[in-house]
Amino acid sequence: MDQSIKTKCVQGGYRPGNGEPRQIPIIQSTTFKYNTSEDMGKLFDLEASGYFYSRLQNPTCDFVAAKIAELEGGTAAMLTSSGQAANFFALFNICECGSHIVASSSIYGGTFNLISVTMAKMGITVTFVSPDCSEEELNAAFQENTRAVFGETIANPALTVLDIEKFAKAAHAHGVPLIVDNTFPTPVNCRPIEWGADIVTHSTTKYMDGHGSCVGGVIVDSGKFDWMAHKDKFPGLCTPDDSYHGIVYAEKFGKEGAFITKATAQLMRDFGCTQSPQSAFILNLGLESLHVRMPRHVENGLAVAKFLKEQPQVVKVNYSGLEDDPYYALAQKYLPQGGCGVVSFELAGGRAAAEKFMKNLKLAAIETHVADARTCCLNPATSTHRQMTDEQLAEAGIPAGLIRMSCGLEDSADLIADLKQALEAI
Repeated sequence: MDQSIKTKCVQGGYRPGNGEPRQIPIIQSTTFKYNTSEDMGKLFDLEASGYFYSRLQNPTCDFVAAKIAELEGGTAAMLTSSGQAANFFALFNICECGSHIVASSSIYGGTFNLISVTMAKMGITVTFVSPDCSEEELNAAFQENTRAVFGETIANPALTVLDIEKFAKAAHAHGVPLIVDNTFPTPVNCRPIEWGADIVTHSTTKYMDGHGSCVGGVIVDSGKFDWMAHKDKFPGLCTPDDSYHGIVYAEKFGKEGAFITKATAQLMRDFGCTQSPQSAFILNLGLESLHVRMPRHVENGLAVAKFLKEQPQVVKVNYSGLEDDPYYALAQKYLPQGGCGVVSFELAGGRAAAEKFMKNLKLAAIETHVADARTCCLNPATSTHRQMTDEQLAEAGIPAGLIRMSCGLEDSADLIADLKQALEAI
């Protein structure tokens, strides 16, 4: 029986049998016992399913990953220790020294650094393109060695909206998958796979957890990309893996399971960026209310954005739910129920005004976090980007007076009252 996403948030992934625990059990064990070496050997050879060491797989984590796969409409998923780990694994699972990536330039700064600096040291190059580029400009970014396209549904913190179909069309024309970080909208407000994305990632630390409790990430495979049709580009999936007695992942596990199986059997084995069972359990508690929380985050974000638009101290407001926002049309297409609760705005007085504003906030907490039940606020110029001059900030598209506000689940009237008194204090 096909169920709505609301029901999947509550009951997806784990369906207990007769006499089994109603809540997902926390399997807090590093290892698992077997009667014979032969039984365990089948697991190491990927000839049988099961568990032998929690660095690779754990039942609690797999139950929660299965729920997220259901929410996104994918065929397989894997939890990771953070969103950064999820994005790295998603890319590195199909890239190697000599590979090339096409990526939207409007992505989270940590991911930008991961791709442009750290993966560059591994011999993987990247071409960044504007999310607003034309189809011709996008296609021109591809090279013979391009192996993946990457973007964010709603970029953090720029709040640009990715034209998923445009990027998917270009990726598939060049025989590579589109990987989309869907952290901000969550599958409640956007399911990129339905628009052509092949792999979806999340920082589960954000809305999926929703309470600032646990750092984590997830990778979801759509099960739709035909790796064997492009086997010359993806030898890791389409040629024998000598570390597992010559298994060819795309042949043995098919389109539906090859990507996540390889990511687990190779990358999790070797890098060990595991999410703990305890964290997965807490994450699941957040998922159970995700469909209830997201509409409230959107409601508060839109109310705050509309208020800020009318304030004389505010130069600009970025929120795709506003009708005059440059991404409003794309948001109506991909995010008809709204995007998220994150709003960014620029104050007229620059750095000095931002500092005064932040000091006078009473309800909104100053944190580096976003997408939490509690409202949090950040001025990049005086925190995460404080090493940059005002000129450098402007060049990076982060003016000194920019404020990023993540609207929580409080009453919007209280959030607006807090903003009002902080703006009046400037």
